[in-house]
Order: sequence, then structure tokens, then C-alpha cells
Amino acid sequence: MEISAGGRLEVRITAADVGKRVSVRRWTEHAAEGEKFTDTIGVLTSWDEGVLLITRRDGEVVRIAENALVAGKVVPAARARRRGPAASYAELSRVAARAWQPVEREPLGEWELRAASGFTRRANSALPLGDPGMPLDEALTAVRHWYAARGLPAYVQAATGGEGTQEALCAALTARGWQREVTAELWTGELAPLVDREPGPTAPEAVLLSRTADEAWLRRYQRKGVSEVALRVLGGGPSVWFATVPGETAGDTPAAIGRLVVDGRWAGFAAVEVDPGLRRRGLATAVMAALAGRALQEGASAGWLQVESDNAGARALYARLGFAAHHAYHHFREPAGDGAPGTDG
Repeated sequence: MEISAGGRLEVRITAADVGKRVSVRRWTEHAAEGEKFTDTIGVLTSWDEGVLLITRRDGEVVRIAENALVAGKVVPAARARRRGPAASYAELSRVAARAWQPVEREPLGEWELRAASGFTRRANSALPLGDPGMPLDEALTAVRHWYAARGLPAYVQAATGGEGTQEALCAALTARGWQREVTAELWTGELAPLVDREPGPTAPEAVLLSRTADEAWLRRYQRKGVSEVALRVLGGGPSVWFATVPGETAGDTPAAIGRLVVDGRWAGFAAVEVDPGLRRRGLATAVMAALAGRALQEGASAGWLQVESDNAGARALYARLGFAAHHAYHHFREPAGDGAPGTDG
């Protein structure tokens, strides 16, 4: 909200501010008393024909009539981060892509098309990190043709909520009927404090580390029926480690597992899973600490992980371990039923 020296609300944004992060307040005439004012913060992605589109951190596109504005101003491009290692969106997205490698990839200008027989959206989506070398509509048609040729739905992975993220692209995809199916966040944190924590009920020494995912590890992994393609994705990356906390007796399904990829200064954590009957015993923390210790030995100093927005338990755990959200990312699925290649119709 912007208040003038005279104490009155002012709108200090114009169509020239498209692409900037803004904070606006709007008036809703027919709302209940006490709910007539609504505040929205995000990137101004469009201002056409009297309607503003603002893309929020979570990827939602908010439509606001120009005549409903009562206040507005440009705000800093990204909220100040209180903790965690500094990194750009482009750096982290490339690190994350190397940690979860597809079986097949092909460039489209500066975009990358990725496929792995449908195993996870991350390995079966277009990653747009620059100019595709053609107008957006042509690029999206090329994306759809490429995935249709492989019998796969077309997805585009795009990010919001950080410096250099892709609010404009997310708004453009939404305007073209692409459906946002999944939203997750990439979190970052320092490794040393995680390793230096006081051991909990389960010590990191109880965690076994291996370069391969054995049958026991795969029994605990939540994705059932893991194929050869899935094993190639799981095993791909610069320096991959698998963590296992064995069950109580030989041959039992592991009590907990985890996966780590070390890539320069970064260590990526994934597949941290615990037997539901053994939760709240510090198993996930022990797995994270053991993997972080391994990463420090290989020269990494910073960690990252991905967590879906509705996974409250995991988010609480990672916050306690010193991680914080860096940006959100979304998988947009191609429009269905319009006769274009790759649709469900």
C-alpha cells in the first residue's frame, strides 16, 4: 500500500511497470464488511484493456480491474532472504536438473526437452532457462510435438517467487490454457550446522551409505514398480549416494532411506522416506545428517531439496534443520481437447 504525505492512498504503478514486483490493494464493492480491501503481492505480468494480471509467488495469476485499485507501488524484486546460501534461480535450476537426469534430452534454443518414459514430471518436462529461439507459441507447439512423438503429455516446468524467476512465462502459459498440476518449492540451507547438530534418538552412524540403490532401498522407495528407466534416473548425477537405515532384523524393509547428489558446492537431498510406524524417532534427521557429512567430505557447503507445497510434515522438518524456501516451481500441462498433438483428446 502507498500512502501520500497527506495520508491518502495512492496508486503509484502504471502499465510501464509490467515485469516488476508490485504490491496493490483493491476494493471489492460487494464483499462483506471488513473484507472489502484485498492486498496482492507479485509480479505485474500484464496490464491490458483495464485489467491487471499479477502472478504471485505460488504461481496463481490474480486478475484485478484497474478501476478497483486504491493503492499500489513497486516493491523490491525479491523478498530478502534471512538465511541460507546465496544463489540465483538459474544456478539452482541447472544444479537440480543435473541431479535428476532424464534418459533423453534435446535442446530447443536455450530450453531443454527432457524425457524418461514418464517417470516423474521433473524428468519429463521442458525446462525453459532462456530464449527458445522462436516465438513462444511456436516453441510450445514444438514442445507438444516432441512429447507427442514419445507418447507423453507435454509439460513445462517454470518458477516463481525468486529473483530471475518466470512469472511472465507462467502467466503466458495460463493464458494459453496450460494447467498448473503441481507446485513445489526448492529450499536451501547450510550443510555444516546440519552435521554439527546434537544427535537425536538415531545417530548418523546408524545410516549406511552406498553408491547404488539396492533391493532393500527400493522396497522403501515410495514409487512402486521401479523400472530400468527409473533406476537410470535415480542413479544419474555428478556424485550420487544412497542412504539406508536398516530394519530391526535382517531382510526387513529399511526403516528410512535418502538420496544425495553432490555437485560442486551444492548437495541435493531427495527421497528421504521413513517407515510410517517409526516416525518421530529422528530417522529422517539422521539420514540428512549422514548425507550432509558425506557432502562436506566431497567439498560441498550448501544443500538444496524440493518439497511439495502441501507436505506440511516435511516442510516443518526441513525448517528445523535450517532450510528455507528459495523459489517455487510448477509443472504446467498442455491444454486438453483442442486437437493439438499431445493432448488427451
